[in-house]
Amino acid sequence: MGVKTGLVVLVMLQVVPIMVWIERRGSALMQNRLGPNRVGPLGLLQSLADVVKFLFKEDFVPKHVNKFYYLLAPAILLIPAFMTFAVVPFGGSIQIGDRLVHLQIADLNVGIIYILSIASLGVYGIIMAGWSSNNKYSLLGSLRSSAQMISYELPLGLSLVGVLMVFESVNLREIAAAQATPWLFGLPKWGIFVQPVGFLIFMTASFAETNRLPFDLPEGESEIVAGYHLEYGSMKFALFFMAEYMNMVTASALMSTLYFGGYQMLPGMSYLVGPLASFIGSFDFSFLSLVTPTDCARVLLEVASFTAKVGFFMWFFVWVRWTLPRFRFDQLMDIGWKVLLPLSLANVAVSALLIYFGVI
Repeated sequence: MGVKTGLVVLVMLQVVPIMVWIERRGSALMQNRLGPNRVGPLGLLQSLADVVKFLFKEDFVPKHVNKFYYLLAPAILLIPAFMTFAVVPFGGSIQIGDRLVHLQIADLNVGIIYILSIASLGVYGIIMAGWSSNNKYSLLGSLRSSAQMISYELPLGLSLVGVLMVFESVNLREIAAAQATPWLFGLPKWGIFVQPVGFLIFMTASFAETNRLPFDLPEGESEIVAGYHLEYGSMKFALFFMAEYMNMVTASALMSTLYFGGYQMLPGMSYLVGPLASFIGSFDFSFLSLVTPTDCARVLLEVASFTAKVGFFMWFFVWVRWTLPRFRFDQLMDIGWKVLLPLSLANVAVSALLIYFGVI
């Protein structure tokens, strides 16, 4: 478990500088600009330069803040962002010697409930940051965030009920494995096919829960300067920045796991198992005495498939940010309470009828 935990944490830490570069280059591509292009080839080292800047920047604490809670807030936001990924399966199982290893940090039988409960803790960090800053704009941003989180957690949770009813489990590994079974017209039983409305609700609520455009009202620069992290700088601001991208990774991983087969291979990838196994078998590694080349090839392709799906949704977050304008706050509330909540309740009712009549 220690190896898996270290690997996942290392990968998630690398996501932040990579996504910052992709976000900058992606926005430049959409706006017919160049984006970062000075530091390193294609500006690839710009994110590394930003990391160095954050590390050596003066760690200033304003006198008017409540210092204890002011310093604690970034950690309370970042830690749940890391913890939520613990139950997401990023690959199948592999037999190593006499031990069956699941490519998942913690195989909890209440995986979805764990994610919803831990993810909801992040709002306390935002509220704490806004209140402890003793700044009216920060406080307003944190109040907006709490209202937004509560409003969109309801449809987000209800959108998952349809998936749980179809696959009869709250264990993410079991849900991912169940999506390998064939369904209508030879399609796999992916969540997107059996719960298309639930997916749209979940995806929309995920944008609101991660405070990304067009739902970034807690950070509305044109109205409240910078929102809840207005008084933060140097590494403390970087922690808020990291937490947002960690939440994006978890949301993308959940969409991939619940609605796109998770680690199930993309169409056509299964044909690569044989050639890849032969290639791996050509090497004389001592590790191969504990595991078969075929299992190695299968797991590598499953991890690659999962990574590709998560990468697509991470890019989708960027795409939407630079495509749609920010909603007004009244529009934000109306979408949550008047559109998504009734739609999610109707989706649960229709799903129950379809399951009863054996359609799904």
